[in-house]
Amino acid sequence: MFEDFRAQAAKILEKAGIKAETGGLEEPPDPDFGDLAFPCFELAKKEGKKPVDLAKEIVARLDLKGSVFRDAKVVGPYINFFFDRGAISEAVVKEARKSDYGSGKSGEKIMMEYPAPNTNKPLHVGHMRNMAIGESISRIFEKNGSQVFRVNLLNNRGIHVCKSMLAYQKWGEGKEPEGKSDHFVGDFYVLFAKKAKENPELEKEAQKMLRKWESGDREVLVLWKKMNQWTEAGMEETFKRFGIRFDKVYRESEMYKMGREMVMNGLQKGVFRKDDTGAIFFDLTKQGLDKKFLIRADGTTLYVTQDLYLARLKYEEFNMDKSVYVVSNEQNYHFDVLFALLEELRKLGFSFARKNVHLNYGYISLPSGRMKSREGTVVDADDLMDEVKGMALEEVKKRNKMGEKEADVLAEKISLSAIKFFLLKYDEYKDFVFRPEESLSFEGETGPYLQYSLVRAKKILEKAKENPRIGKLAEDEEFMLTKKLAKFPGVVKKAAENYKPHLVANYAYELASLFSKFYENCPVVGDEKEGERLAMVQAFIHVMRNCLELMGIYEVEMM
Repeated sequence: MFEDFRAQAAKILEKAGIKAETGGLEEPPDPDFGDLAFPCFELAKKEGKKPVDLAKEIVARLDLKGSVFRDAKVVGPYINFFFDRGAISEAVVKEARKSDYGSGKSGEKIMMEYPAPNTNKPLHVGHMRNMAIGESISRIFEKNGSQVFRVNLLNNRGIHVCKSMLAYQKWGEGKEPEGKSDHFVGDFYVLFAKKAKENPELEKEAQKMLRKWESGDREVLVLWKKMNQWTEAGMEETFKRFGIRFDKVYRESEMYKMGREMVMNGLQKGVFRKDDTGAIFFDLTKQGLDKKFLIRADGTTLYVTQDLYLARLKYEEFNMDKSVYVVSNEQNYHFDVLFALLEELRKLGFSFARKNVHLNYGYISLPSGRMKSREGTVVDADDLMDEVKGMALEEVKKRNKMGEKEADVLAEKISLSAIKFFLLKYDEYKDFVFRPEESLSFEGETGPYLQYSLVRAKKILEKAKENPRIGKLAEDEEFMLTKKLAKFPGVVKKAAENYKPHLVANYAYELASLFSKFYENCPVVGDEKEGERLAMVQAFIHVMRNCLELMGIYEVEMM
């Protein structure tokens, strides 16, 4: 909606003979300088005039009648537009309370693939960032008017899985999981790494087991099926707790053979080549990517082999306009290669190579440092959720008197909001340190702070004596809150176009901060402007609920 006001300012300038792009209308850093500013540098240079003189000439021609602007002034080389605060508050509050406020009409069909874990260990905190980003951007796409298909790829075969299997085969003694089954499997992956340091020959045994798996060895397949079932069952519990679901789950084991067939077909048609060892590769040196092997000399396949087939399969099944892979930036090279290969495969009849996007993100670590799965230093997602929930439960019991079950449910919602917001508030490309205690604060840039702001707003409505009504509001705190509410549709659109959920997280915090100032300085219940301010509170509630929903954060009724 704020962009509509930019467009109105551009139209006013156009009527005065000045062609201005809406993007050229800036927001002054100091509100005292106005609400929108048009710089006259470039135009003055073209006309051979001083920017200040040209600005004065233009202002003299402006007609603001019937607009949302009350004034336009020259400040140095800028033309600064000032909103009519009352008109703005009426327009924004009216729109912001509508159910479709901020919704777009993209019409795109988008596939989101995340978190694509390996099935040799439980999900860890890195997967949590992946899931938070994947789910949030999916919801943002939907708000922007896209149809979204959520899919997960389970990398359930390969050398990493065989390492867990070999360790269980050697030292598992036929035990069954007593706790969460994916953690049970992960313990054997860590055990393998430990034993392999003492006996490097174990690496060769794991490779031998992989070849047996691919050749259909019955004993290996039985063990593989059992351990994968344990891992998948445990992961599904974590997905459900974290609040994500999938329209379809793909498994590497179900498609690696088709990937091999695609590569062999490409070999026959001269797209791929064999080296002296018999390994099949594609030379991407002209693209600056070096050689990429697709099938090893021993006949086993690699990740990229099944990714080639899966890329085609997803389009055949969902016919989407765009396929987005949410994977950390350590896989940048892999996706550069995959997309380059898909481009080359257009020679075999594929036409979707240009419709793929790698949404990459940076590392996450804890105060103790970087995490490594094989060394057992990774913080599991379940353990982190339990830890933060325990901290939240202590705080909930300090603040409220309630039953154990009710307190447990509330603590779960607060802890998940703390985790998700902390994971989303940073630009996706940035590395950062996750600090559990900091994430749970009820003040500052945290998920619980957003939940708390919504609780406070709803309590105002509960105490209200009048009915909400649209009206003119012009106090500083009212006006700043109004302008922020007006920016919500633009934030959603920009976040969708740039694959950046942190824009929504940052906006939500700024919105909550401005509401806090409004709450402290603008009495609602019992004030002569109660009706008008109640309408603004309703607008805030609606927009903040949308923000929480876009981040996958639960609303609560008390804190």
